[in-house]
Amino acid sequence: MPIRVAHIGTGNVGRLALGQLIDDPQYELVAVGVSTPAKVGRDAGELAGLDVHTGIAATDDMDEVLATRPDCAVYCAMGDTRLPQAMADVQRILAAGIDVVGSAPGTLQYPWQVMADKYIGRVEEAARQGDSSVFITGVDPGFANDLIPFAFAGTCQEIEQVRCSEIADYATYDGSTVMFDVMGFGKPLSEMPMLFQPGVLSLAWGTTLRQLSAGLGITLDEITETTDREPAPEAFDVAAGHIPEGGLAAVRFEIHGIVDGRSAIVVEHVTRLRGDLRPDWPQPAQPGGSYRVEIVGEPSYTVDICPTSRRGDHNHAAIVAAAGRIVNAIPAVVAAPAGIRTTLDLPLITGKGLYTRH
Repeated sequence: MPIRVAHIGTGNVGRLALGQLIDDPQYELVAVGVSTPAKVGRDAGELAGLDVHTGIAATDDMDEVLATRPDCAVYCAMGDTRLPQAMADVQRILAAGIDVVGSAPGTLQYPWQVMADKYIGRVEEAARQGDSSVFITGVDPGFANDLIPFAFAGTCQEIEQVRCSEIADYATYDGSTVMFDVMGFGKPLSEMPMLFQPGVLSLAWGTTLRQLSAGLGITLDEITETTDREPAPEAFDVAAGHIPEGGLAAVRFEIHGIVDGRSAIVVEHVTRLRGDLRPDWPQPAQPGGSYRVEIVGEPSYTVDICPTSRRGDHNHAAIVAAAGRIVNAIPAVVAAPAGIRTTLDLPLITGKGLYTRH
């Protein structure tokens, strides 16, 4: 019997997750929630970019979505710029007795020591009320810096440091809210965008550092962050819009989890809008972009993850991976005990039922 699923949010990740829900016989799509007025009333197949008619019309009314009584809701609405609203949505869904798998709010990937206990308690109480569970994930933060490093760390005899990096050219990424409002691309370097306000990086990737430290059995003394930004040498255009001369065009940041004065866990991002910017910064393992996990220990590892896609470039492939991780986790989350679930306590998700021939 298929799992009844409602889908909420049809942006970059949500659109691809919705397509998988429609195509995969493991799931029965029962509702689609949207926030953009122009999407209301449109068929789920059209919103997913598929040449199919599902008979499921999108609604902007959460009551209508919940009234379909799904087993699980896939929540891919924007969380970066609307954290309180995303938290409220998830709590409402959980309290209604519906499990949640999604991409937001990101702080629920591993909220302990990242969010205040009172906010975690509200989510846990909603989950207890509805006997429901929630699993939030993605690529980075997500499986590239929790599942992958844990898999290799489990083969080591000693570990001195774990470093997880995203090294990517974002020129083809068209998520304008993330690009301009969150990361500040195109803005003068005198302006400090949301992501680089003091403490925000440590909040956004604190889930990663805290989950890795929990899995490694270590206690972080503190979390520190560094940022290096590079202006555009001249004006140019990217998929999300225009980058003026002098506007932010490349950024490198690191978040360090410190133990006894040393960096035990490091999350690094190197994001360029042109490949020729800051050639002295780390380079990807494939043209465009890759993820890298480095473990210093016995043995030591350098693992490069190079996403590709038949339907797009490295940026598209990474979004597909985020959507796949979310959708493929649904059966495990539906079967899980009530509460906030993480990579540490979910079973290994193997891709069962996904084999196809082309």
